[in-house]
Amino acid sequence: MAKPRLGWIGTGVIGGACARRALDAGYELVVTSRTKSKATPLLDAGARWEETPRLVAENADVVFSTVGTPKDVREIFFGDEGVLAAWRNYSSPSAPKTYVDSTTSSPELAQEIARAARENGFDALDAPVSGGDVGARNGTLSIMIGGAPSVVERLRDVFAVFGTNVRHAGEPGAGQRTKMANQILIAGNMIGVCESLLYAYRAGLDLENVLASVSTGAAGSWSLSNLAPRILKGDYQPGFFVEHFVKDMTIALEDASKMELALPGLALVRQLYLALIAQGGAKLGTQALIKALATLSNIDRFK
Repeated sequence: MAKPRLGWIGTGVIGGACARRALDAGYELVVTSRTKSKATPLLDAGARWEETPRLVAENADVVFSTVGTPKDVREIFFGDEGVLAAWRNYSSPSAPKTYVDSTTSSPELAQEIARAARENGFDALDAPVSGGDVGARNGTLSIMIGGAPSVVERLRDVFAVFGTNVRHAGEPGAGQRTKMANQILIAGNMIGVCESLLYAYRAGLDLENVLASVSTGAAGSWSLSNLAPRILKGDYQPGFFVEHFVKDMTIALEDASKMELALPGLALVRQLYLALIAQGGAKLGTQALIKALATLSNIDRFK
């Protein structure tokens, strides 16, 4: 069976790495992004550029999006130059079209997109990912997918290019809600990692030795193994932007509120990340939370 032609909208840290893996796997690829220069490595590697999401969709069978916010997702799908404009009233069941949003976005928006796609003869999946820049480059992402099981199976070979843990979560929106559960876990874990390092530093311990001691025990986690070493090196470059993490936490809190569910721990971590943004940290990686916490205790080591 011929490989589907892929389109990619958004070529930042995660999207760019996933799109490059698609190229390396032999997929024909057409891309667009808000800033064309971000797509230059892909264009140099053989991808084709189009100016709008609509033109990307007109030249692809499967279109992925990895953009910033639900507002961005809405524009690239429903906008005048969006995916829906290209595939409206599509009627070729032998050559199915699929829109896959891998942005961490609103579950309700995912459901709205799925309804519009179904009404117009094509498919839509919400498929947010976890694993950061390292997972995207190595093809080891966890992919959480909401939508029809048959569509997930049809695209399983494509998803396998980016991820090693590809899971069907349920109906439209379930992928996004699974990602919210993931982000809630990360939020609690990140504050634990940062407070642990601050405590160890103030206690005069060897921080490298502390990490070696605790990372393989019950306290071990992806964040501890991958982000704590970056903190010790003063490396706050983003595998995932602080401003995007705050967006995710806000979505989770709003969705939880509709369920009449209180998440006080998540609300606290969100406030601390907002303090980091106020310090100019919006474009830093999530591990930079330690900078805001270090300021509270006047510890210069991590500022």
